[in-house]
Amino acid sequence: MAFARSDLADLAAFAAIARHRNFRQAGVELGVSASALSHALKGLEERLGVKLLNRTNRSVTLTAAGEDLLRTLGDPLAAVLAAEDVLNRHRDSPRGRVRVNVPDMVAEHLLAPVLPEFQRRWPEIELDIYVDNRLLDVFDEGFDAGVRFGGTVPDDMIAQRLSAEVGWTIAGSPAYLAQHGVPFHPHDLAGHRCLQVRLGDDRTYRWEFEREAESLALAVPGTITHNNSAFATAMALRGAGLVYLPTASVAPHLASGALQAVLSDWVSPGPALHIYYPGRRNLPLGLRLLIDLIREMRPLGF
Repeated sequence: MAFARSDLADLAAFAAIARHRNFRQAGVELGVSASALSHALKGLEERLGVKLLNRTNRSVTLTAAGEDLLRTLGDPLAAVLAAEDVLNRHRDSPRGRVRVNVPDMVAEHLLAPVLPEFQRRWPEIELDIYVDNRLLDVFDEGFDAGVRFGGTVPDDMIAQRLSAEVGWTIAGSPAYLAQHGVPFHPHDLAGHRCLQVRLGDDRTYRWEFEREAESLALAVPGTITHNNSAFATAMALRGAGLVYLPTASVAPHLASGALQAVLSDWVSPGPALHIYYPGRRNLPLGLRLLIDLIREMRPLGF
């Protein structure tokens, strides 16, 4: 049986389901509901007369026919789906939808200053910004790209730098420091309450220090663990303890005196922020425009 032109959308739906092995995640990538995908797949299977997927409440697996179809579609389907970007070059106002996964600090300090201008220049491009500090596989989760610190970008991804090296600050409220004292050496933190940082891979961050030839990574004491810079800042402002955060997250409070930096001569800048995406996927025009605008406006330097 030959494919009809109307089968293209259903083939794209099948390919997304096959990549994710999950209807919900495939629906997020395509911007449709899981039930709509299920209906589309059922119709495709009926028209082709072949079962493509085995579905249970817990799993989605490909049949032998499904495996063959996915392998055959491959690059040709990607090229067809990229046709919109080709047409976008001839439009006065490009269209499309871009999904980007970022940690909270990036959303607040790298994207928020840029997106109003992006919206003004390209009002028909939809941006879906998913804020999550966990380290996700952007391809498997249906994102076009992710933004992370340089040292955490997966090796199999293409990465482009978006910022200068990121400055970091340890800070506490004046009331907290008056009660617990000001630390002058990292080992002084043994007598302090430190707000622990949960990393994207679920490890607890060991606070890093460097001065001249001395380098330390300490498991600091503290009974509260967080993975959100705004939450940690709010706690520090109320005297809960010392925070270790990107300087951009606490800069207004340092300027106002609501927070006071400590151990400044021990905390060095860290890796720059990078946007990353799978090399095997065509880069959407909207994503290229976003990268160019961030580099033009440089909200965190470059």
